[in-house]
Amino acid sequence: MEETDVILLWGSNARETHPIFFHHILKAVRRGAKLYVVDPRRTSSAQWADGWLGLDVGTDISLANGVANVIIEAGLENRAFIERATTGFEAYRESVQKYPLERVARETGVDVALIRRMALDYARADRAVICWTLGITEHHNAVDNVLALINLGVLTGHVGKWGSGLNPLRGQNNVQGGGDMGALPHKLTGFQDVEDDEVRAKFDRAWGVTIPPKKGWHLTEMFEAMDRKELTSLYVIGENPAQSEADGHHTIACLSGLEHLVVQDIFLTKTAELADVVLPASASFAEADGTVTNSERRVQRVRRAVPPPPGARDDIEILCELARRLGRDLGNPTPEEIWEELRKLSPMHAGMTYARLEALGGIQWPCPDENHPGSPFLHGRLWEEPVGGNPAPFVPVEQAGPVDTLDETFPLRLTTGRRLESFNTGVQSGGYRSPLRRGETLDISPEDARRYGVTEGEIVRVSSRRGSVEAPIHLDADLKPGLVFMTFHFPDQVDTNILTINATDPKSGTAEFKAAAVRIDKLDEAAAE
Repeated sequence: MEETDVILLWGSNARETHPIFFHHILKAVRRGAKLYVVDPRRTSSAQWADGWLGLDVGTDISLANGVANVIIEAGLENRAFIERATTGFEAYRESVQKYPLERVARETGVDVALIRRMALDYARADRAVICWTLGITEHHNAVDNVLALINLGVLTGHVGKWGSGLNPLRGQNNVQGGGDMGALPHKLTGFQDVEDDEVRAKFDRAWGVTIPPKKGWHLTEMFEAMDRKELTSLYVIGENPAQSEADGHHTIACLSGLEHLVVQDIFLTKTAELADVVLPASASFAEADGTVTNSERRVQRVRRAVPPPPGARDDIEILCELARRLGRDLGNPTPEEIWEELRKLSPMHAGMTYARLEALGGIQWPCPDENHPGSPFLHGRLWEEPVGGNPAPFVPVEQAGPVDTLDETFPLRLTTGRRLESFNTGVQSGGYRSPLRRGETLDISPEDARRYGVTEGEIVRVSSRRGSVEAPIHLDADLKPGLVFMTFHFPDQVDTNILTINATDPKSGTAEFKAAAVRIDKLDEAAAE
């Protein structure tokens, strides 16, 4: 990252949501890299940018396709890379030809000259990176949004090289490691497909069980199954869906309607308050041994610094004891013994012994054997001669706006996100004081404040098609008229997810947290109604 030439920070306010990573971006900027920030809000990240593309919420595909069209019209596509390492270019080129800059500017609200400048700088760079986070993925067409960005990397050959690539920034500590371990409904450890008979047979032999041959439900599908009364028992580990899921009224109804709810956590969350059984766990970063995997796929050792408080137990201990009560004795394995089993089953972790992880300060997967140094970047195979593995496909995608449309009754676009000093639903960060913390607010542009006759600190009613909350006004000159912003950090004060919509991407199951239609009413007017 520090040695790249152009960075597109797309749908990410990394200055506040990934502050350590943003320091690496700043190092690149200070050595001359150009930074473009694509975000509906002029965020604190945009203050460091060569260009801010303040697109309208939900128009990312239009912008990405327009950027591609500029690159192709200028003859700056990496033709040699396309011919040797990709498929589907002609269909892709035809699809983006439908996105001339005039159309893109009209749909996104971004100036034509700025779009062209970003496109040409990205294409002409020797090394370039696209980074994105929830501003891309928390939409009803999340996967298509991601594919639109991947297409740009493949088009220019900015993949599989040092200082170039596509970088989805992870939103929570060790969420990468959770996926690596198989905490996905369609994958086993090491991202091996659960519907692959040969893969599944390997795990069957190791575990002495028969793994169901079909993928499971993702989170959204679980709530749909709760609605149908098909899912009646739920075991929640380290998650607070009662306050983190979209359409909060519906979420609480589903959780309250379960026959049996178990929560394993380090805090008594709102979800735990609904539970039949609460299992107090240890804090994995300080009270447990094991490994953690960061956004660059680097697996590192974690060591217990302090014992868990009285009554709390290590996650492994809890799971093994629960297995014994259910009739399956897993013994009392140490974290290293569990890791050794993982290495036998997951080819991409095979070369990572505890000794090597400690000696090298961590190793990036894939690491197939104990002589392999790890992989600093992915997809280098696309530059091999001949190309290793399958070619990279272009996948044409089309613009589709938010599900929750604006109208006279709900004329404002609510988008959501995080602030620097707080984290998610505030369970972990709300227990300490910060001079930066100001509680939940409805952030609104000065123009809209004048239009609606509201002032700084005034409490108003915010309503969507799903419900209403009351929140104080905060004037933000970096917001465009028509756009308002809230967080999820203070749900006990203002439950923002009452407003959000649970329209989900059919491929990823992610809800459209980033685009709700709302209105604001002064409390005296709301009371009169």
